[in-house]
Order: sequence, then structure tokens, then C-alpha cells
Amino acid sequence: MPEPNQRTSRDFRLYHIYAIILIDVIVGSAVGPILPEFVRGLQKPQLWLAVGTALFLGVQLFSAPLLGKLSDGYGRRPIFIISSIGTFLADCLLLPVRVGFYFANRISDGVTNGMYATVRSSITDISPKDQLFKNLGIEGAIISLGFVIGPAASGLLLTTFDIVEGHQAKVVAIMAVVLSSVNMILSWTLRETHPNPPGVDVSALKSELVQSLSVHTLWRRLMDKEKQHRGLKQLVLMQLALTLAVGYYFYFVTFASFGELHMDAKAISYFFMYFGGLSVVISYVFYAYIADRINQQKAIFWLALLGTPILGGYGLIGTSVFSLYVLVTFDCLTFSLIQGLIEGLMARLTTDEDRGEIFGINQALQGLASFVTTIVLGILSLIDLRLPFAWFAVCLAAVAWLASRRVGTHKAI
Repeated sequence: MPEPNQRTSRDFRLYHIYAIILIDVIVGSAVGPILPEFVRGLQKPQLWLAVGTALFLGVQLFSAPLLGKLSDGYGRRPIFIISSIGTFLADCLLLPVRVGFYFANRISDGVTNGMYATVRSSITDISPKDQLFKNLGIEGAIISLGFVIGPAASGLLLTTFDIVEGHQAKVVAIMAVVLSSVNMILSWTLRETHPNPPGVDVSALKSELVQSLSVHTLWRRLMDKEKQHRGLKQLVLMQLALTLAVGYYFYFVTFASFGELHMDAKAISYFFMYFGGLSVVISYVFYAYIADRINQQKAIFWLALLGTPILGGYGLIGTSVFSLYVLVTFDCLTFSLIQGLIEGLMARLTTDEDRGEIFGINQALQGLASFVTTIVLGILSLIDLRLPFAWFAVCLAAVAWLASRRVGTHKAI
């Protein structure tokens, strides 16, 4: 099988994968603005939203490495199919607008969301080395585009049909179910990017599941991979600090709904339309024309350093929607660009044999970091809804500090 740098850049499987990602993110972002409806009648609804998010992210601790290992052993396509079916079933759970079904959705959707280790493995499988940063960057732009289209679709649906507040959640959930079914078809028709997989022994899968539930074991496995791919540990630590910081993506709906802004589902949809639209344009330009021509580690340092006060600033906007839009504009120009740079550096350290496993371990640790940051923001939000942004800012400052240190054989800042 040819090496990545020998593969043609005009592989239409790449566009197929992008389409699957786009629809998956559209579904996830479309239901985001309606989630407060599931917990609005409870005491301290912001806490219950945080619990739901923690469940969604926490289950990836075991699902991501397991799905990554399966994709290495049986191919990427079966994991795409299983994940799309799981997402469809999870969205069906949102049709009864009840708090119990909300938590069931968060758990089941979190399990199949572990497929993003497989997504990055698939993109790396078929990307020439000189196109790797571009293709992973476009993945980030596609995700941003999904964050535009999802809330836009929800807002358009609710506005066009003038859906009253009590029925908005169910209507958007129906739309999510329909789109999820489309993704099942796309996943079924995807051509394999990792042909002739060696298979996985059943006992190895059981061992993988048990190991995935142990943070100590995950870390030890990462250390083993560090011996083979020098610099991997530092990149994973950088990724974990970034994950702690970008927990604000999940927290924003809570902050906007129950904080001083008092934004409803339509207002939140419009905000994400602007956020995502601007982000996709900036991300595409950056990764298509700039990312592979610069010192990526140094860029991470400066983007994180400049983004730190922006994250802290979200907690100080009060009732000013104008200030919110100004800050998110600078957000798109700074730390929103970091994710793809770290993933590109990490992808360069993988091989065809362990790519899914490495991305799976990384996503599992990200799931743990997301779980931790969700618990922290849940506690802080009980004190003051603005306090979590101070936590996010500190975590992003940690990204800058880590990026200032030497990563493997890369140049130090």
C-alpha cells in the first residue's frame, strides 16, 4: 500500500468523509439551543445541563480508544456505520421532551461520538504528507460550517413555521432524526480508507475496554507510544489543556440562556450562525494557505497567548450582545485555530498500524479532560455564571506555556 505522501490529493473519499462530518456536526449543533428545554423545570438547571454534558463527554473515555482499536483492526468504514446508527437512535430519544430521555441521549450519543478518532485516522490514511495540515484544517473548517448550518437550520425552521416555545424542542429533534438517517446512508456507501486490516482478537478487545476505563492505564499506553513517537506526550498534554479551555463551547448555551444575556433558542441560533460562519472562512484561509508555511508550534503559542484575555472577557460582557459579537470575532482569529495545528503535528507522528489507536487514546484523554472541565464549570456556575470563563482562560494560558516548550524534534519557541 502506498505511503501517505504518494497518495493522490484528489481522493474523493475525503469529500465523502467531510460530508459525514458536516451532517454529524449539523445534527449536534442543531439540538444544542433546545437542550435547556429539557431541564428548565428543574432546580439549578445550569447544573443539570452540565451533568448532561459531563455524561456526553465522559463516556468517550472508553468509547474512543475502543472504536479507534476496532478501526485499526476491522477498518474505518464499519465504525462510521456503527456510529451513524448510534447517533440516529440517540436523536430518537430526544423526541419525548423529558429530562430522563435527555440524559439517555447524552450517554448514547457520547458513546458513538468516539468515532472522531476514526475520522482523523481516515483523513490521515488518504492524505499526502504535504496536504495533511490542510486536510485536517479543512476538517476543522467543516466542523465550524456545521456549527453555522445546524443553528441556522433550527432558527429557520422555528421562524418559518412560527413554532411556539413549548413545541420548539420536539420539532428540532424531528429534524435531527431525519438528518441522522441521511448520515447512515452516507456511512454505508463510504469506501474503506484502511484496506486489509489485520483484525482484532476478542480477548484484545476485552483488554482494550478494561484498559480504557483506567486513566492510569491510558497514560501508561501513551508513554509506550511516546517511546516510539518522540514528542507525542507533549502534544497530547497540549491537546488536553486546550480541551479544558474549549469547554466553553459546551457551556455557552447555559451561560447565554440563564445568565445576564437571557438569550432564547432563536438568539442562540443566530449567534452560532455568526460564530460558525466567520470561523469557517478564517479557518479555511488559514489552513489552506498559511498553516503549512509557518512554524506550527510557535503559532500555537501566540494564538493561545492572544486568546487568553478573550476567553476571560466573555465573563465580563454583562448584557451587551455587541460585546459578545466583538469578542467572538477575535476568538475566531486566535485560539479557535489551534485545534487543527495540534492534530496536524500529532498526525505526523502516527503510522498506518497504530493511527486509530493513538487518536483513540488521545480522544479518550480529551473525554476525561472535558469531563473534568464540565464538573469544574458546573461547580463554579453555581457560585456565579461568569466564573467558568476565568477557568477557561487559565487553561488556555497553560496551552501557551506548553507550546513554549520543546516538542520532540521541533524547534523550541
